[in-house]
Amino acid sequence: MGKKNLSRRNFMGQTALGIGAGLFTLPKTITPRPRFERLPREVWVGTVSTAGLRMADAESMVQRVLEIMESFIPYEPDIICLPECFAYSNVRRRYRIGDVAEAGPGPVISAIAAFAKAHQCYVICPTYSRFEEQDYIAAVLIDRKGAVKGEYRKARPAKSEMETGVRPGPLDPPVFETDFGKIGIQICFDIKWSDGWEKLKAAGAEIIFWPSAYAGGQELNARAWRHQLHVVSSTQKDTSKICDVTGQVIAQTNRWQPHWTCAPINLEKTFLLSWPAVKVFPDIQKKYGRRIKLTIFAEEEWTVMESLDPDLKVADVLAEFDLQTRQALLASTEEMQKRYR
Repeated sequence: MGKKNLSRRNFMGQTALGIGAGLFTLPKTITPRPRFERLPREVWVGTVSTAGLRMADAESMVQRVLEIMESFIPYEPDIICLPECFAYSNVRRRYRIGDVAEAGPGPVISAIAAFAKAHQCYVICPTYSRFEEQDYIAAVLIDRKGAVKGEYRKARPAKSEMETGVRPGPLDPPVFETDFGKIGIQICFDIKWSDGWEKLKAAGAEIIFWPSAYAGGQELNARAWRHQLHVVSSTQKDTSKICDVTGQVIAQTNRWQPHWTCAPINLEKTFLLSWPAVKVFPDIQKKYGRRIKLTIFAEEEWTVMESLDPDLKVADVLAEFDLQTRQALLASTEEMQKRYR
């Protein structure tokens, strides 16, 4: 029976592929490769948790977070994410939002920008922001030169936040261009609505950063696999983590290392529906071997294809074997459904 005539049921009965069915968790002591040895789309991501910290005031908290960020330096991070409004949370002094909201680089943004410039990395710095006489919970993106590249204003603040003067931000979140790819940001309560995540995915974001007051748990993992995005949280309590596009945790803080973690993300990967792509997986394995990693999730019937070769792009492999990404296959299927409906 030729490959084109194989049914899904028959193929599954006749074939047993020796492909790993899970992603490993990176040890916290992993040493990053020098930049010139990294894969072209390998991004080193750092995230902070302020869980358990209790400081006197905002200045003390910013200084403590900067000390935590020093832990990232040996890893040469490309980007670091900080928790939601970290300077004013878990501090004994009480602040009025209208008094501390920054209309430009104020004390919090300036301190973090100096770190970004000194260590040539992007930093997502969440704080209170003032724009056109309104106050917002925002996440400011600082680039490798210490300059403000833009900010995202929380679109879905909680009732308690709005009662203190915070206003909802725009419903269309910006996508930020970095030198390693497109990223987006959602903040805390935004996770309860899907529209922001879907708009960021549609606009080409590959990583969504989620600064938050709480950890999110499985809901955060679900956002990663639901939208096929890497998701990075940074929280005021419990764990901060880095999630793969499958929703699996790549790295996270823990009781032994409670305040930071850093790990690589490889953006040269894509999501496939296992059927009918699995029919050509043996041919891909035979030709490319360890250069292409295929991770099959049997019950979900999806597969992640990842290039481990600096000279090999996933898009080229897809074209060579006439494969479609999950997103493209679903879109073409929906068009066919419309024609026959």
